Amino acid sequence: MRSSKPYFLIVLYLFLSFFLLSIRNGSFEILPVIYAAVVSLSIGVVLVFMKRFRWGDGYLFLITSMISSIGIVFLYRLDPQIGQRQILWFGAGILAFFLGYLVFVIGYRLWSHPKMLLVYPLVSFTFFVMTLTMGERIGGAINWIVINGIQVQPWEGIKLLFVFFMASYYAHQQFYSPLSVPLGKKGIQIPHKLLFMGGVYLHLLFLVLQREWGGSILFFLVFIAMMYVFDGNKKHLLANALAAAAGGTGGYLLLSHIQVRVATWLDPWRDMDGTGYQITQSLFALGSGGFFGTGLGLGRPHLIPAVHTDFIFSAITEEMGIFGGVGIILLYFILVYRGFKLVIRMQEPFLRAVAFGITSIFGFQTFIIIGGVIKLIPLTGITLPFVSYGGSSLISSFLALGILQGISATGISFFPTGEQGGDEVE
Repeated sequence: MRSSKPYFLIVLYLFLSFFLLSIRNGSFEILPVIYAAVVSLSIGVVLVFMKRFRWGDGYLFLITSMISSIGIVFLYRLDPQIGQRQILWFGAGILAFFLGYLVFVIGYRLWSHPKMLLVYPLVSFTFFVMTLTMGERIGGAINWIVINGIQVQPWEGIKLLFVFFMASYYAHQQFYSPLSVPLGKKGIQIPHKLLFMGGVYLHLLFLVLQREWGGSILFFLVFIAMMYVFDGNKKHLLANALAAAAGGTGGYLLLSHIQVRVATWLDPWRDMDGTGYQITQSLFALGSGGFFGTGLGLGRPHLIPAVHTDFIFSAITEEMGIFGGVGIILLYFILVYRGFKLVIRMQEPFLRAVAFGITSIFGFQTFIIIGGVIKLIPLTGITLPFVSYGGSSLISSFLALGILQGISATGISFFPTGEQGGDEVE
């Protein structure tokens, strides 16, 4: 695993960035440099551990470490207290990375068992119901549960359960039988594929009830992508596309909130001081940085509401320039490329489907939020993986990465013979 040079680039970026932040007030502060050392050491320890025990594709963690490092630097630049908390969440994310790897690998036979098809959606629906009954409305969506003062977004974890649900179905669909309903003399046979579709759309319904529009779009895109790859039935694809079009049209006609978002997307300049303020400030920030950016700490990202969550990409691009923004997008492209390369190498159906689903989440989620802040698509309010502030998002992303890392690992004795993740990816 040739990881030394990329790691030193990460360390160099962290120390240079935090050094600039330590002297921006005219006097040197040691604390930012200490944070750079802590983050660098944390990444280095993980890489050494992975190399020592041959934990598969080392570039997966390297890429996400660079992306997370950029996020930590800019969150600290926006607000040192938020940056400090993000460093703590990053540490928790690393623990989630190890947990995801070990739990998935050790319990592989359980997670891939055909009967788990019923367990995954039941757990998801339980969390959905808890969110709707116990959750708080923040930012217009009922997707937060507050536990001892800590805000948690259950749907971030449900993303993984959703992927496992679909992977379980597509890996074992030949074992499932139609559901017999005792109705009439002969009864009714409900095809298992129809039941599966019902489970998928029930996930989407819960997200719509929570007014989590970005999440519902993400779930649907991942579902369509997995259907295209593992089903390939054009009639099913067309039917679901038409259902999505009908649902989107109905939502637009019935919900004023969606109408406002679409109108703001089409012409944000019409109400720059009202509904269009957020997106216009984002566009101003993207344009003011030029190709090379204003420089770290020299922009005005605080003018953008929710800059540390939904609009972190705008803040980064303003101060790092278009080249910096494109560089971040390329890092995500490489992450998705490594994930899909892993999918191609997989032979075991369940592992292949899980790897594809997780990689699709990273790719589609990045597209949805970056597309929103640059006005390519309507803004839906979703986090940028590994960058945006928030413990739920960061921990769930690293948990997913740990599972992907487990799939890529080589020579794992926990996997049955012939079901290893293949050779170490270089």
